[in-house]
Amino acid sequence: MSFPMDTRVGAYAVIVDDGAVLLSHWNPRHPTLRGAWTLPGGGMEVGEQPAQTVLREVFEETGFSVELDALLGVHSRHMEPGERLDGRGRPFHALRVIYRAHVTGGTLTPEVGGSSDEARWFPLSGLTEVPLVSLVPVALDLAGLAPADLPVERR
Repeated sequence: MSFPMDTRVGAYAVIVDDGAVLLSHWNPRHPTLRGAWTLPGGGMEVGEQPAQTVLREVFEETGFSVELDALLGVHSRHMEPGERLDGRGRPFHALRVIYRAHVTGGTLTPEVGGSSDEARWFPLSGLTEVPLVSLVPVALDLAGLAPADLPVERR
């Protein structure tokens, strides 16, 4: 028996410089939903490879050009309809390809008109005070950079 489910494949970058991680503020642009900080990155476009996606998305969301250093892993997250923040009545499966990268050029510039509205460097040691999407601790754990007091959702 099959049922409708939304699936999204995305690619994201862990970018750390001098003890700080670059994050992008996800803005759901919905009156009842609160935004949170996430890794720069996003959904693949038709025909794109994950590495192309992350380069494009990091530039769009932060203004930085980056070079990929390593593939850290792939994380899968499944949500039942009641867990979804968008109120859609279908299960959701997110497949997230996570890279380590470093900045090669550009200027910190927030995205205009997209799903994010700000980009900022955060000290790794202060992340427990920041509203994060679940992807951030998972990716930092894969990179070996998760602070000990940052809970990691491994499902």
